Amino acid sequence: MKRETLTRIAAAVIFALLISIPFGMRTYSDWMSSDDYADREDVLQRYGFYLEDITEAAGVDFSHQRVTVDDELSHILPQISSVGASVSVADFNNDGYPDLYFTSSEFGTPNALYQNMGDGTFTDVGEEMGVAALNSAAAGASMGSVWGDFDNDGYEDLLVYRWGSPELFRNLEGSGFEPVTDGAGLNKKINSNTAFWFDYNRDGFLDLFIGGYYHEDVNLFDLEDTRMMPDSYEYATNGGLNYLYRNNGDGTFTDVSEESGLQETRKWTLASTAADINNSGYPDIILANDYGVDEVLLNCEGRVFENVGEETGIGFVPKSGMSASLGDFMNRGEYSIYITNISEAGVLMQGNNLWVPSSSTESESGVPGYRNLAGNMGVEIGEWGYGGQFVDLNNDGYLDLYVANGYVSDEPGTDYWYDYSRVVGGNRNIIIDANNWPAMNSRSFSGYQTNKIWLNDGAGRFREVAGAVGGSLSLDSRSVAYADLDGSGNLDLIVANQNQPVKIFKNQGQPDRNWVGFRLTGTESNRSAIGAEVFLYWDGRITRKMVSGGESFSSQSQRAVHFGMGEVAEAEKAEIRWPSGNIDVIEKPELNRYHSIIESED
Repeated sequence: MKRETLTRIAAAVIFALLISIPFGMRTYSDWMSSDDYADREDVLQRYGFYLEDITEAAGVDFSHQRVTVDDELSHILPQISSVGASVSVADFNNDGYPDLYFTSSEFGTPNALYQNMGDGTFTDVGEEMGVAALNSAAAGASMGSVWGDFDNDGYEDLLVYRWGSPELFRNLEGSGFEPVTDGAGLNKKINSNTAFWFDYNRDGFLDLFIGGYYHEDVNLFDLEDTRMMPDSYEYATNGGLNYLYRNNGDGTFTDVSEESGLQETRKWTLASTAADINNSGYPDIILANDYGVDEVLLNCEGRVFENVGEETGIGFVPKSGMSASLGDFMNRGEYSIYITNISEAGVLMQGNNLWVPSSSTESESGVPGYRNLAGNMGVEIGEWGYGGQFVDLNNDGYLDLYVANGYVSDEPGTDYWYDYSRVVGGNRNIIIDANNWPAMNSRSFSGYQTNKIWLNDGAGRFREVAGAVGGSLSLDSRSVAYADLDGSGNLDLIVANQNQPVKIFKNQGQPDRNWVGFRLTGTESNRSAIGAEVFLYWDGRITRKMVSGGESFSSQSQRAVHFGMGEVAEAEKAEIRWPSGNIDVIEKPELNRYHSIIESED
């Protein structure tokens, strides 16, 4: 056959293939709305799960509304009011099903408490429970919430933090909530975007950390001075103070922030979490800071905190820390730390950080050392990142990563980046004054970005699969939480989006993959068991997980500790290390169920 004939045949075949692609390919939305389950089965077999948007079917109809700030800031309102969408998870009425709390921010708009009805649907009971009307000029704008049983009565209490004063609610045995802020001693104005519960002194009562973002003297709704923006893009020193409130055990709290060493700097703290990273038995603090370096505060036996960020390697290079989460993604019995930052192709490539413990970099003083392996692992380049969560989505025994992306989505095809770079590249007197910031004029600013799902392959790499399994979205996502909403053993995702509706994704996982879970109740330790750790020994591995009092960006996930195990049919044992120091061991725990464990007292 002549070469010319072969060339014509090849060209015809290629052309036929090209014109068939648009008809053969289907979008994820088309795939999910079709009645053809063959494709879903293919995805299930390949990735071990897919995510189904059940928001409407679950009866959840909630949209975050951004807060309106002082007119002096109206020209950059979308940027100033770019946070406040959040979700936290707790079983507030002890019926065995995780419930969901969402925040809005605009004055007069309600927050929502969605009660899990146990049949796949949710009902908003926020108003009747007294935890809805929390956004006002007098009190402030809600930014997030965390749950913790601060009075150890067996019911989860609620703390809502705001640009304004925080609000603490005592849970009235699941029948309602009573505001106790003033009596508890928490009526302090803090422009906060993060908080968490933990028992820093191991006395059995939950203490409270609240991080400051804007300076506490700044009233964003009645501005006295426009010189309230960060005084540097990389080393800002005019942010809000961080606060530590010690629980006195009688329903009151004492501000011990200064004496504990938490107010030595004025960073712009955007996210925070706590965990015992040096195995001292005391929980340490990790802070993701905007406009500067991140911080690691080691707990010195419940007395003071020592800032060792630079010594660990984490607090060395200034970036835009947006989220802080921990996970034992390598099944080595130690936590890695994932911090999201900003990446915009052609403009700014900070990259997300995956800090992995390294014994070779541990200091002589015993301070743990970390290496940033985000690039090596394939989880460095996201976009404008916010909430990042370690979660085993396919129950294969390896933690995956879900990362929320997107800043301000406005007029398509427009871009604020050039004007932004002119300001942040200026000197202190330029960047600090909001009057110097160019008007946004309905322009997008790293908008219309999709969320990332990085699947852990168990061999040292992650691969991005959101386009195949669902859950990518193209909204301005902020807060991400996970919870097993129906007790199936698959972890579902809840995503709160800025000035946009929330989304709930049902995890449709392979039914033949094993898992085990633990619901913990403290006795000598706090009743919520926050800070308790479970070490699962299985298949020659040791996987470490903990009960968190708040993590990622403005979020808190389910209280139950969950382990995927793939095809492994048996776990040798589960070792529970309580904040009190007590240890309980469950030999060969039965798989594919949750175990309710009450702390044994010595």
